[in-house]
Amino acid sequence: MHIDSEAAYLIGFYGTLCVLCAAVALIDLRHGIIPDWLNLAIAVLGLVNVVVTEDASAAFAAMAMAGLVGLLFWLFQRLYFRLRHVEGLGLGDVKFLAAATIWVGLAGVPTLLLVAALAALGVAGALHFAGHEMQRQTSIPFGPFLALGLLLTPALQSWLGLS
Repeated sequence: MHIDSEAAYLIGFYGTLCVLCAAVALIDLRHGIIPDWLNLAIAVLGLVNVVVTEDASAAFAAMAMAGLVGLLFWLFQRLYFRLRHVEGLGLGDVKFLAAATIWVGLAGVPTLLLVAALAALGVAGALHFAGHEMQRQTSIPFGPFLALGLLLTPALQSWLGLS
């Protein structure tokens, strides 16, 4: 049986990304953290993907964009904590967004965040209607929603022609 290169790519890179994102979701749900090694694995896999699909110079550009996104969200996280005295976004989420930027590019970050936010709001609404008390202090791990956003954004970019 012959597998074409596009199918091998999909199975190899995207399949591995799915496994890593599932691990992010499960660990964040159970323990409230996204381990650094998972964020690093997502970033490295993304860089290999960029080198294979584009070239090494594109990988350097992807790393620069990831650094910029990581810095911006770290600053946002620190500002929110200073203003509210509450952790609104964990550092694992910030590192995940930086790693995800390698996969979706700078233009894909808003789509990823929109998918993640809408999914989180949907789950919060479902929990509320199921009888769970939802208050301003209620904490829901955001990692599973970011992982979903990362998995759906490339498809949305392709479908909408945003890449």
